[in-house]
Amino acid sequence: MIDLPQSTPLPLDAAPDPEARVKAQATDAAVKFEAFFIKQMISQMRSGARALADEDSAESQRVNQDMLDLADGLVADALAQQRAFGIADLMLKQVLPHLSEGTARSPSPKEQ
Repeated sequence: MIDLPQSTPLPLDAAPDPEARVKAQATDAAVKFEAFFIKQMISQMRSGARALADEDSAESQRVNQDMLDLADGLVADALAQQRAFGIADLMLKQVLPHLSEGTARSPSPKEQ
């Protein structure tokens, strides 16, 4: 068996035992849901800003809207990976109550 460094996550299907695989899948799903939630919130804020923007502003040009939507998605993914809003952690507490806070959340590279 190859010894991997702590910061390298295992693929979801390569977990050594079924319980670890379930934990990895639940964590992945919770983080993806948090990213979706954050993206929706940013999207609503962006649409409000577009509604208030002038007709000749950069916000009203379609090419800028598409790029900002893409950037918003990337920001949402980055925030979800850091679990900035805590939604993924709350979901994991509900789905896997036997996990403690320390085992449910894998440390980010900054925390190691």
